Formats: sequence, C-alpha cells, structure tokens
Amino acid sequence: MSRLSFAAALAALVCAGLCASPAAAQQKQLFPGTTYERSVQFTPHGPVSVHVVRGPRPVGLYRLKPVLSNESIVARETVSAMQKRLTSQATSVGVNGDYFAPADGRPSGIFLRDGVLSTPPNSARSSAGVTLDGLLDVRRVSFRGTWRGTGQRRALNFLNKVPGTNGISLFTTDWGTSTPRVPDAFFVTLGAFPPATPNTDLAVPVLGAVSGSSVRVAPGTAVLVARGNAAARLQAEAAVGTTLTLRLILQPDWAVVSDAIGGGPVLVKDGAPVYRSNEGFTTSQLAPRGPRTAVGQRADGGIVLLTTDGRQPGFSVGMTNFELAQALVRYGAVRGMGLDGGGSSTIAFEGKVLNSPSDGRERAVSTALMLQYYGVYAPPALEEVVSPNGDGVAEEQRLSYKVVRPSTVTASLTAPDGSVPWQESAPREPGTFEVAFPPLLPPPAEGQAPIQPGPVAEGRWTLAVSATDDQGLSSTAIRRFSVNTTLAGLRIAPTRVVVRNSGGRAEVGWTLARAARVKVTVETSEGVLVRTVANRSLPVGEQSVVWDGRGGNRKPVGGGRYVVRVSATNELGTVALTQPLTVRRVKR
Repeated sequence: MSRLSFAAALAALVCAGLCASPAAAQQKQLFPGTTYERSVQFTPHGPVSVHVVRGPRPVGLYRLKPVLSNESIVARETVSAMQKRLTSQATSVGVNGDYFAPADGRPSGIFLRDGVLSTPPNSARSSAGVTLDGLLDVRRVSFRGTWRGTGQRRALNFLNKVPGTNGISLFTTDWGTSTPRVPDAFFVTLGAFPPATPNTDLAVPVLGAVSGSSVRVAPGTAVLVARGNAAARLQAEAAVGTTLTLRLILQPDWAVVSDAIGGGPVLVKDGAPVYRSNEGFTTSQLAPRGPRTAVGQRADGGIVLLTTDGRQPGFSVGMTNFELAQALVRYGAVRGMGLDGGGSSTIAFEGKVLNSPSDGRERAVSTALMLQYYGVYAPPALEEVVSPNGDGVAEEQRLSYKVVRPSTVTASLTAPDGSVPWQESAPREPGTFEVAFPPLLPPPAEGQAPIQPGPVAEGRWTLAVSATDDQGLSSTAIRRFSVNTTLAGLRIAPTRVVVRNSGGRAEVGWTLARAARVKVTVETSEGVLVRTVANRSLPVGEQSVVWDGRGGNRKPVGGGRYVVRVSATNELGTVALTQPLTVRRVKR
C-alpha cells in the first residue's frame, strides 16, 4: 500500500472509530420534497452541530441556482437578504457560495447563470456545474478568451477583473455601472453587447474609445480595458465603428451546463470521500476544524446542502475538510464539492438563518447557492394551535399561499369533521394571497339576513392549495393546524420568586374548558427542563399547583430567568401556554 493510500485509509478508520453517530434529528419539511434537519455529533474534539437540507433532483419545479449578491460582482449581501430579495421569483433554501476577495467581494471562481458567464473559473480549484437535466458536475475548468478587430485574433486575458501590466480584460454590466479605476488604460466601449455565452462568437460594434482611468458601463454595453502593449494593439485595431469578435472559452466547454459556481475542493467522487484533492488550497485551509459548507448530489439526483457550525467551544467545534467529505457521504452524496467556510458558512430558508454563524451574526458574502422551488408554497400558519378563548394568547390565525408564476389555483379549508366550509378556484398572477380564518361565510341570498358566524369547530384543520402554472407544471401545498380552547388563563403568583435554602413558593394557576392530562414544567430560558411539577389528569374548571423553588434533584434552583410551561392533552390534541418567571436566590 502506498503512503498516500495508507494515510487515507488510516484517516477514514480514525474518524470511523472516534466520530460518534449523530444524535437523532427530526426532519422538517420546508417545501414539497425538501427537508431540513439539525443534528449534533459528539466527538472526542467536542460537539459538532450539523445542518442538512435534502431536496429533489433540480428539474421541473426545482432548480439549483447560483445567486449574485445585489446583482453585482463587486458587492456583498447576506444569504438571507438574497432570499428576501428573490422571494417573489422562487421559494429558496440555500447556503453561502464561492470564496471571495474581502477587498471588493469578487468571487474567486466561476459564476455562470442561465448560460451567461459573469466570472471565469479558477483552474486550480474545482467548480460545480449544474446540467440542463439537473446533474451536478464537479470538475476543474479553465478559461481563455480572444478578441479580433481589424487584425489577427488576440488573447483576452480576463473577464470582470483588472488586467495586468500588459493585459486586456472585458467588463460586463455584471461588474457594475462603471469599470474599476485603472490608471493609464485604454477603454473601448462595445454596443449591443449580447449575453456573455461561453464558446460562442460575440460580434459587437465599437461605440467609443478613450484613454483614462475609468468609464461607464451602460446597460446593454460592455467595455474592454487594456494596458501597455495590449492597449496599443487595441487602439490600432478597434477604431470606432469597427466590429469586434470576442470569444469566452471554457475548457472543457460545459455545453450542457446552464449554471455553475466556484469553490472547491472536490469532496466526494464516485460515492467515496476524497482525502486529498491536490487543488489550490493550503493545509491551514483544509486541516483545522471549523465552520464549513458543501453541496452534494445523491445517486437518485437529489441535492444535499450541508453546513457545520464551528469555532464555538462547547457548542460546535466544526469539521476538517475530510470530515466534511465523510459527512456528505453519510448523507448519501455520490459527488460533491466544498464551498466557502469559516464565518461565511450560512444556511437559510426564505430569509431566516437556520444555523449559528461563527461571527455571531450572518456575514455578507459575494455569492450563494440556492435550491429554488417554483410551485405553490404555503408558509407555516401563524399558530400551530389557535385558541380563541379570550385569554389574549393565540386568538387569531394567519394563513396564506404564494405563487411565483401565473397559475390557476384551487384553495380550500377542511374542517375537523371533513366538511369544506371554504373553497375557491381562480387564476392568479405571481404574488402572496391571504386566506381568512375563521372561513369566510357565503353571502346571503337576496332578501335574506346575513348569516351569523358560530363558534369555530375545534380539532384539526387543513389548508390545501393546488396550482397549475403557465408551463403546465402542477404543485400542491398543505398546511395543518388545530383549534383547541381547552387551556386558558395561565397565571403565576408571584412572578418574581425568592428562593432560599429552604426553597420558595410560586402558585401556577389555569382554567380547563375540557378534561385533560396536564403537565406543568419549569424550564430554563433556553428550554432545558428543570423540574416537572405536575403530570396528571384533571377535570374541567380552575386548577392550580405550587412550585417549591426546587429542581429535579430537589435542591433549590439558582437565580435567573425561567419559563413555566403548562400543556394539556386530550382528544383535540395538545395545547400549551408559557409564562416567564424570575428567581432571586438568597443563600440563607
């Protein structure tokens, strides 16, 4: 066995022996076919918090798309802000994307969207392309460009990057509204500039030519910026009125790839974790444990987005690059690639951050990679359990659905007894539509008095929405919630409890409208159980218990903020009320 093979095998065995299985995690559906879960792995190095999104193959109603911050190469934006900006176009879950230059936010590698090239690949690192049929293609890709005016075909050195001393670069509107400042450069403005499609001849007229340090990049134009020898050739062969032919060349040509993003290194190949990729990364980037982000694809074409928290001792120490590769394989990936990590590592859904970024807040990044859904989407109900009993808690429900393409929509509310008190079918333009609850009553017949609403039926309700969009694609969204007035009027006296060595006293009271099994607990503000005060079946009426200021170990609790939770379970389900409680500890 070679030294490299032995090292790879040893690393795999060590991780298999030392990395405990992740703690059980519950999957949560984000939108049809796509789930999110968080788990914690307990390792000898400390806990590791892992966040995983699993979605379908990105075809039909789904796409795996790179997103450019603020639609500009030299800008930065948080992943959650990108999702909020794009919410009218798709429902998105995603992660941070490529590495980027801190100075100006320029991605380190390729950014290809809908077949249009914004930045070229980094040939020393892997790129991740998405084919038209939804397959993830991870490989190294190189770039070269050419331009030709009245002379021979010449090299185009860069795309949307400042040229070298004797170089030439093309700047498109993806860069911004003006070129960077390049002293003593020659600028040629190109009109009627077509989409920057790779491996295609782009014939464009020269609108203007000027020496200087910067020029405007107007909509529909592009600018060639040249320095030194390249500037002399451009000035001689690209006079105003000349037609130039440019070609942006990717090798291999990736003809079937519609979208791509830079990053690296390759993590999974042919179903196996890659120990050493020999890409343009240093050991200090790959070996330490820290926050990391990756994208992978399962054998069935399903997408895996994975983020680990890190640099937070006691909460999550993160992973090495190889541990990240092994984690992708555990989640079923047969191919995969790393993305930017560290403080950039973020996973978010519809504008809400799901992980715990190591900076303490979400970092603005240059690009993101989103799994986008174009079918009908119903956000979670405002209340999982609505309780219209007059105590001021969870009295009202809020329901809605969203379509991002012109669609024919049918929406209905089904009551606990299976009846359908409200339904509508209508064509809808893209937008978000509210659904009234309690259901709207039908208008009275002519000459009849308005129908007076009765009490809302208690039990399980269902909002179902189906849509067929202008491309003939059908989708369905379902949200369920309960109406349950069993529990009301939670009260605690006093709300500031003095706990001495002998304990303390707080009376917890509530009202039951129906018989139920009631559980009363005291928890920390983070939700950790301190004490179960009561757990028994109780009849209708006013009820109360006393908490003596002690924890489950029967010792007086420490000072701080706590939460009292009362939950009642019966044939209607479970309903809970909470109220904060402050403890002042006196040691006597």
